[in-house]
Amino acid sequence: MKELIELIKFLLGFIPWLLFLFLSGHTLASLERSIVICLLASVIFSFKELCKGFILQWGTILFFAACVITINFMHIVFIANNMGIISNGFLACIIWVTIFVGKPFTLQYAKADLPKERWDDPDLIRSCRFIAIVWAILLTFSTLIACFKILNPTLYPGWVYFDISIASILGGSIFTILYKNYKRSQALRTK
Repeated sequence: MKELIELIKFLLGFIPWLLFLFLSGHTLASLERSIVICLLASVIFSFKELCKGFILQWGTILFFAACVITINFMHIVFIANNMGIISNGFLACIIWVTIFVGKPFTLQYAKADLPKERWDDPDLIRSCRFIAIVWAILLTFSTLIACFKILNPTLYPGWVYFDISIASILGGSIFTILYKNYKRSQALRTK
């Protein structure tokens, strides 16, 4: 039960992206609606994290605000037509940037649940970096799949690509929870 609660809590950080995946549809009107909904959701569901400066949440707001401008107001069709690549690629880039600057996005989540004296623990930082790398790889894979879909639009039905995107997010979330539990049990054994 504890793992399920942790999974739900972690997935809340991805709510705007999950909503976008489910709501964007196959028409320009549905894409425009979903962008506005996701921008609002990114503020509503992540307000506390935004106030704390969480990189993933600020990147999410930046992404959906840029989409409102470029798609809803400027009607740039190229961006709308390539939204699968752009959205997955942007999310992967956010995560890669947090890794390369030495502040993996997962560390911010870990710090929210830990006492301040543990924040600089090298093992914690290494673990958070490893989890972030797994996420970055999964989302880079989703970006490559979106590119493949654009290059081969009739090879597989659309649900295959959709399922791969969902599997990446769920796989990353489940991995995160399992890895955290593994590290906790490992820490208990060494005490």
